[in-house]
Amino acid sequence: MPLSDLAVRNAKPADKPYKLTDGDGLYLLVNSAGKYWRYDYRYLGKRKTLAFGVYPDVPLATRVEKDEETGRTRKVTGARELREEARQLLAQRIDPGTIKQARKREEKELAASTFESVAREWHEKQSTNLEPKTAARILSILRRNIFPAIGNTPIAQVTAANLLSTIQKIEKRGTVSTAHRAMQYCGQIFRYAIATGRAQADLSLVLKGALTPFKEKHHASITDPKKIRGLLLSLDGYDGSFITKSALRIAPLVFVRPVELRHAEWSEIDSDAAEWRIAAGKMKMKAVHLVPLSSQALTILRELHPHTGEGRFVFPSVRSYSRPMSENTVNAALRRLGYEKNEMTGHGFRSMASTILHEQGWPHEAIERQLAHAERNKVSAAYNYAEHLPKRREMMQAWADYLDELRAGRSYTVA
Repeated sequence: MPLSDLAVRNAKPADKPYKLTDGDGLYLLVNSAGKYWRYDYRYLGKRKTLAFGVYPDVPLATRVEKDEETGRTRKVTGARELREEARQLLAQRIDPGTIKQARKREEKELAASTFESVAREWHEKQSTNLEPKTAARILSILRRNIFPAIGNTPIAQVTAANLLSTIQKIEKRGTVSTAHRAMQYCGQIFRYAIATGRAQADLSLVLKGALTPFKEKHHASITDPKKIRGLLLSLDGYDGSFITKSALRIAPLVFVRPVELRHAEWSEIDSDAAEWRIAAGKMKMKAVHLVPLSSQALTILRELHPHTGEGRFVFPSVRSYSRPMSENTVNAALRRLGYEKNEMTGHGFRSMASTILHEQGWPHEAIERQLAHAERNKVSAAYNYAEHLPKRREMMQAWADYLDELRAGRSYTVA
């Protein structure tokens, strides 16, 4: 006798699992964990069982439900309809179990190729070379602005119009800089999807120029020679941690990015060759970077070595020598010295050096290479860490000597 919805609804677990049969191989398996639809059939002489889902998620008969909030209707396929679909396949000598497995694989592949799944996979790989704070900020931008709109769409099916409308919503909130960063991240995600065979095009290239232009603000810096002298004297007079003081004193001499300075390791320093070789994985542009060390920089490192030389990091954390210095340490020290964030930052030593060195007439190519800015020919970037090296060595020593002249009050010119 066929089942009724009332009988299915009122079925209670017993001491042992039991079955309620509906007919033609369909039955409800009832146990302490729940109620499960099963379908028994034979294929090529073998008995097989197909799972149709759990009651009440899968009802006995197909029904149409209405969402009270949206007013939309949806079809909820019942166990009996699933049984009939399976019987039709069997009539065509097709195993319904094989079809179900194929659908599961397709669903799994589809789930792995949605924009969000690809983005999270990309982010996880990128995070190994990013500061935790930076990685968290990127994911936050994607999660708040991109995933709600196109996260569930297979990345290969996202259109330029979809992406543009999503990014423009960020623009309309007045956060143009965030919109540009979001587009940049999406471009990297599309390129990763292309590399992994899940997309054909980088839509961010198609949309180049579609956003409101945005001029990025530069990090606060001091470029007036007289003010630079005051800064140098302040750094020399810092009365906090000796490790922090050493980082403050060497920062203007090497003008690397703050994250690169904090993660400097003693194994990277070659005092005999007077150079600091930074691995590609630590650099923003993912290429090896060579920093010629002036005699002044080497002196600071020699003075610091007795304090931290037994450990891994040149500038370790004050709390644990097994970790690098905190990202806020240098900026906090500058604030302690009286420099506000709109006056000078740890990143500002780079623009300080760039501005003065350009004014002094040093070759632009040598300055840019020393700043480790983006290589025009990215294919050769990994091989060009020694590019312009003789001129860069000369420039770095001349720069350190010039700072000494400023410190001593003997020169305020840039010539």
